[in-house]
Amino acid sequence: MQLLPPQKWHELAAAHAERADTLTAAHRSRRAAGERHAIEDFLYTYYSTRPATLRRWHPGADVGLEPGPGDPAPQTAWRWYATDSDGLVWLDVDRFLTHRGEAVRFIRRLLSATASRPAFVGCFGLHEWAMVYRQGEHRHPLPLRLGQAGTDAVVESHPIRCSHFDAFRFFTPQAEGLNRLRPTRATQPDMEQPGCLHAAMDCHKWAMKLGPAVPGDLALDCFELARDVRLLDMRASPYDLSSYGWPAVKVETPQGKAEYVARQRSFAERAAALRVRLVAVCEAMLSQGSVAT
Repeated sequence: MQLLPPQKWHELAAAHAERADTLTAAHRSRRAAGERHAIEDFLYTYYSTRPATLRRWHPGADVGLEPGPGDPAPQTAWRWYATDSDGLVWLDVDRFLTHRGEAVRFIRRLLSATASRPAFVGCFGLHEWAMVYRQGEHRHPLPLRLGQAGTDAVVESHPIRCSHFDAFRFFTPQAEGLNRLRPTRATQPDMEQPGCLHAAMDCHKWAMKLGPAVPGDLALDCFELARDVRLLDMRASPYDLSSYGWPAVKVETPQGKAEYVARQRSFAERAAALRVRLVAVCEAMLSQGSVAT
């Protein structure tokens, strides 16, 4: 176990809180004013992200925090942590696995399987278009760039190939039959692929599921990727984002498709690196814990 003296973990925790506050500042300001944001609210509603939770720094599963004189680590009062008679604090891996071992094993299996496949980058973000296909009412109070008829025409003139269940389940009933794949929750580990934008955003979800086992820098890296991917997801959608000052990535055109694929590949690379780190977190806990097998 790596031991951190008080000065070091204070510095790491303070830097983490500052970075988290910067990442969530706009959301917190809007929330205080009662304002909504069609792009960024997704990170907090769909993923149930709480800025206060994101702000909380965790050292990781293999790090112990040494106390200073009259200065115990705040983790002494946090769930899943253990403290010895000398005030040393660390994550109680066995207790965490007793309650969440099944989730840890699932996350390791899913992320490892996703990483083992080649990236497919020919979907062009059409899942968002399939979510409004032939619908009079939409999830976001924004106009459609091409109108309803134009949006429907794009869906009908392109092959739809969505492998991500949590995107597919929001397809309109009329669009479901147009998808070439049939992802389900049960087949999720067999179908997710590393080029998928939603699979990249989900690195944030899995980091939150792993909770205190994830070092603070990795948790914020996952959140930051989800934020960046979400912006592309909406810019490539059928919605008109001009009210937010963002131009569309017009995936209905050859130029828009090329831009989307280039950004998709870049995000896939970032997500691949994060998956490696998240899998390492899972494997470290499962190898340490006596209740892991």
